[in-house]
Amino acid sequence: MNMKKLLIALVVAICGIGMASAQKFALVDMDYILRNVPAYEMANEQLNQVSQRWEKEVNQLAQEAETMYKNYQSDMVFLTDDQKKKREEEIVAKEKEVTDTRYKYFGPEGELYKKRQSLMKPIQEDVYNAVKAVAEEKGYQTIFDRASSQSIVFASPRIDVSNEVLAKLGYSK
Repeated sequence: MNMKKLLIALVVAICGIGMASAQKFALVDMDYILRNVPAYEMANEQLNQVSQRWEKEVNQLAQEAETMYKNYQSDMVFLTDDQKKKREEEIVAKEKEVTDTRYKYFGPEGELYKKRQSLMKPIQEDVYNAVKAVAEEKGYQTIFDRASSQSIVFASPRIDVSNEVLAKLGYSK
């Protein structure tokens, strides 16, 4: 009988330790949060406008290159070899300008990337700090983003703290 009480006490102690070390976690929906932050929508609109302006510039240069090539084809029978070579070089230079301009604006480290970083980084930092504040206040060790996690099949709405994060940012829902 004494052994049975000891075994039960040991099981209760192990369960207690397991529960004490159980992590408390929550979820946020970053897409939902960002859609409800006006600065994020304004930044996206600015990025769309500047992207369209740059795309128009690149397309205009490409159209100029295309026109140069068509004119060259129609004039080719009248041109000397030197004139042909000069026109071909001009066309190649224009096509290179198109490629360089596209890369300058839309390349991996291009102007659009830099503009996105400058506009989005402060917003992302604010959201991160709000998530961190909610986690510290509520005692969460981990907060997952349900928008980016494909592996979350179901989660109780009770553990979604997105509206609390929005409230920390000053946007009540």
